[in-house]
Amino acid sequence: MEKDDDLDLKIILWLILFLLFGIIIIFCKPQDRGVIMTVSGPESPDSIGITLEHEHVLVDFIGADSTGYSRWNRDSVINKMLPLILEAKNNGVRTIIECTPAWLGRDPLLLKSLSELSGITFLTNTGYYGARNNLFIPKSFYKEDAGTLADRWISEFENGIDGTGIKPGFIKIGVDPSDSLSPEHVKIITAAALTHLRTGLVIASHTGPDNPAFAQLRILRELGVSPEAFIWVHASRGTLEGNIRAAKSGAWISLDKVHPDSKGEAMSPDSIGWYAGRILALKKNGVLNRILLSHDSGWYDPAIPGGGNPDGYTAIFRYLIPALKSKGLSDKDINQILVENPKKAFRIGIRKL
Repeated sequence: MEKDDDLDLKIILWLILFLLFGIIIIFCKPQDRGVIMTVSGPESPDSIGITLEHEHVLVDFIGADSTGYSRWNRDSVINKMLPLILEAKNNGVRTIIECTPAWLGRDPLLLKSLSELSGITFLTNTGYYGARNNLFIPKSFYKEDAGTLADRWISEFENGIDGTGIKPGFIKIGVDPSDSLSPEHVKIITAAALTHLRTGLVIASHTGPDNPAFAQLRILRELGVSPEAFIWVHASRGTLEGNIRAAKSGAWISLDKVHPDSKGEAMSPDSIGWYAGRILALKKNGVLNRILLSHDSGWYDPAIPGGGNPDGYTAIFRYLIPALKSKGLSDKDINQILVENPKKAFRIGIRKL
């Protein structure tokens, strides 16, 4: 009888240990958070739906030393941009990744208001935009090392942006399209890598041609970050061979300047036909599952009366998708690009080599 009691006690102890081990795994695994961080808080990746992964609402080009929330009236921006956002919603869009960086017009509260009014999910970002010869980077940047920058961006993820409590859902950086990265841009991509390793936020980098894309990927690898944590923004400016090589390494290929001309026809050189051809070529090479797609539209400009003439977010649905279907792309393929890929790309999770 005593032996049976001892056996029962051992079984109970093993069950308790197994349960505790499971709890530790669940609560102590920051690299697999399984959420997408929106301006309204964390959401399940399964709720993301059709996603435009590189858009803007407002962009302020005055420069880092002069920009600020006082430069625009949020109600005026909402009145101008909400109809365009609702038009996108009518085309099935569920989520918009808003890529305007800090010091260039990022406004988390504006995005939250637009989300509440439209029912569209918005993501905002952390990071610094070094393109345009560092015009949109504050002077303090030059006195700081990559670790200090990363600490600031990590703090935004942990505590919220500018006291709003709104947290970034990705890291947005930018580099110039030079053949080699400047020391400043090496610092920016290094800080982005360090931030990724602490937060699991994906890195979307305004890049363009092949050389700066692969230079950034080399730095990420040196720091132990997988190419899967990197979105090559404006990859349409790169070669097809470069796109394929980066995609096969795991990087995300962002084809994000889909615009019709004033007649609603394809514009040159980045025509609807060009985008359809690039997407088909990437599919043929087995990397359809690494493509992200967007317009790079919006662009309310506070320096222009009435915000200027912002573009809408519908050319993909009006022109590109019909062109893709006419060339044999299936609904499943289009769903892969517009739903499944962004769901995976923006899911918070540390990607190590």
